[in-house]
Amino acid sequence: MQDIQPLYPLLVALAIVPAILLHEIAHGVVALYFGDTTAKDNKRLSLNPLHHIDVFGTVIFPALLFLSNAPFLFGWAKPVPVDFRALKNPKKDMIWVALAGPAMNFALGLSALGCVALMAHFEYFNQPALFFLSQTTLFNFSLTVFNLLPVLPLDGGRVLTGLLPMPAAVSFAQTEKYGMFFMLMLLIGLPLLGDEIGVDLDVVGRYLSYAVKGMLSFFVKLFGIV
Repeated sequence: MQDIQPLYPLLVALAIVPAILLHEIAHGVVALYFGDTTAKDNKRLSLNPLHHIDVFGTVIFPALLFLSNAPFLFGWAKPVPVDFRALKNPKKDMIWVALAGPAMNFALGLSALGCVALMAHFEYFNQPALFFLSQTTLFNFSLTVFNLLPVLPLDGGRVLTGLLPMPAAVSFAQTEKYGMFFMLMLLIGLPLLGDEIGVDLDVVGRYLSYAVKGMLSFFVKLFGIV
């Protein structure tokens, strides 16, 4: 694969950007289906990347993970605005709106892996295509499992909010203001603390690594990819 190394940044970008943008658009489309027009009114259902890109979350952070050979890739776009009060059944519909993003990433990752299986079946080996498809699969599966963590404001937290009885859901919703701080502690604080005391505290990293590897292993076997 030495001859395609100059293409690595472009191929990684082509794998990452659509995954992040379509994740957010999926939230908006499902919200629109259930009665909320906020994303549409704000032109956030557009496929134009300029409407969605967050410079750090969409470009810099995934690039840093890739260049540091992290065991998983992750990134984000500007969140699509959703007014849950405008949904036909806010508490129930919130679950489907939240699941739309991870479902989109799962479908994209599975489709890319399916293309790899077809290439293997027809013994067509194109290194740039295989690299692109492998990065597409890895990144989308990583987005899927990370976003399903039951922490607000992640999608998994919104799903949990919709599933909890109303009093518990209201109490849990109050944790959203601390959610990003909590995630930063899990992603950065605990690993740094673990390095200082000589103990592996990278809980989220291990979860993502095991979950993504498990998904890849299952579907690679299912598709018969050698």
